[in-house]
Amino acid sequence: MKIWYTSKVFLFANPMNLLQKEKIVIETRAVKHRDVNKIKRNTWITLGIIGLVTIACFSYLLIWLFGKESDKALPAPPAATATPAASGGTTGKTEVVKPSNAAASGNVGNGTSSNGTADKPSDSNVNGQAPGNKPAANSSGGTSTNRSSVKLTFVGDVMFAGNVEQLLIKNGWDYPYRYMKEYLEKADITVANLETPISSRGTAQSKDYIYRSSPEALPALKDAGIDLVNTANNHILDYGTDALLDTMDALDKVDIKRVGTGRNIEEAYKPVIMERNGIKIAFLGFSRNAPDAGWYAGKQKPGVAETYSTKLPLEAIANAREVADLVVVIAHWGIERQDVAAKEQTELAHKYIDQGADLVVASHPHVLQGFEQYNGKWIAYSLGNFIFTTNAEPMTWETMVLDAECTKDRKCNLQMLPVLTKGAQPVRMPEAEGLKLFERMSRISFNAVVANDGKITAGPTKQPISDIVAPAAPAKPPAADKPADKKTGETKPVQPAKPTTQQPAQTPKPNTAPGTTKPSQSGAVNP
Repeated sequence: MKIWYTSKVFLFANPMNLLQKEKIVIETRAVKHRDVNKIKRNTWITLGIIGLVTIACFSYLLIWLFGKESDKALPAPPAATATPAASGGTTGKTEVVKPSNAAASGNVGNGTSSNGTADKPSDSNVNGQAPGNKPAANSSGGTSTNRSSVKLTFVGDVMFAGNVEQLLIKNGWDYPYRYMKEYLEKADITVANLETPISSRGTAQSKDYIYRSSPEALPALKDAGIDLVNTANNHILDYGTDALLDTMDALDKVDIKRVGTGRNIEEAYKPVIMERNGIKIAFLGFSRNAPDAGWYAGKQKPGVAETYSTKLPLEAIANAREVADLVVVIAHWGIERQDVAAKEQTELAHKYIDQGADLVVASHPHVLQGFEQYNGKWIAYSLGNFIFTTNAEPMTWETMVLDAECTKDRKCNLQMLPVLTKGAQPVRMPEAEGLKLFERMSRISFNAVVANDGKITAGPTKQPISDIVAPAAPAKPPAADKPADKKTGETKPVQPAKPTTQQPAQTPKPNTAPGTTKPSQSGAVNP
């Protein structure tokens, strides 16, 4: 009774306590309900945002995909119909010359790496066999039209011997490229003429000028951006076959591709195929300057790919035309210190293009020679010296970096950068000197004009005008006269003395191949 009475008295004595508790309970429930609703609302907002972002991304993806399909569906612009005379050689043209056994064989000397490397599977040495499918031909006989392009850069003669080697040892092997590297490495493929064996052994040949360069020079050459060299020239065998074999091995070791020489005739005439931007470019190297026929590659004999005869070079071009989009011929020819191309140079270049070459770039004269456009294809007759010994003749200091922007439909646009090379370190010419060089290049070109920005375009047909002044013939001394004839009073000229019976010592004639120039005079740049 006491407990019941106490609780009842408490309830009646504190009626607000119960109400406050109920109010607290109700407020607590309301807060919880509001929090739950807030969480639900935030969740829905988050899901909504995620959904909108997802829809937007998906819509953008669909638009991009449909845009790609739309681009693919657009028909390619029709290719311009070219006549056989203007096409510069098509795949149909290559049937004129049948591949010989030497040019069609797939045997290559051991040790070459120009068949391709693991990191560059698209670069290979092929011999009449395509590494992939042959490019589709259009109705005009050329390759199918493709607007993608490839940038090729070319420089002239390069060597690292003699005084050049001393400069490089003193200043570093990268000394020649410190002002040129930015122009060499930005191209898709950069090419030079390597006018020296790379070796530390061999037997010096009997000739006026001989060169041999250290293998230590090659890593800097590679690092400067040089991807491929032509070795078909009149110095590559200066130290015999052993040094030539060392040269090929040294180039392969640093992954610089090479053309123009080989362990046998098959390898010497074999093109190097390099693919860039979906375009296959075939490079070939030939020389029309060799001390004697013993330098020519044979069936089992290392040597150079000569072009005194046109049979093997034209067959090699025909084979390359079948497997590549572009065919580039690198030639070594001409007469030392002559700035206008000789007849033999133009005849060979035209034959190369008629057979299927798309671009011909050459060297050897040690001075610049002009350009020519033949059947829509460009010829650069000589790029001069790039890294070479310096002499007193200023014209041998002038050179260039030649850029060729080429498309898959076999069209190339050329532009030259004027360069001054002295002391084994080529530099860009000052603007005023560069403009003068552009004007001179226009004068010594056949039908081409070099604009103020260095771009080469077709010009009026004309004969080049040489800037080299021939030395004047020495004046004849006045003849000594006899005293006047006593009878007539006329003077009589002195009669030439009769030759003595003793014959003068004969100097041996150099063993030169047909068409080669005479040996250089003392102090002249060697061809």
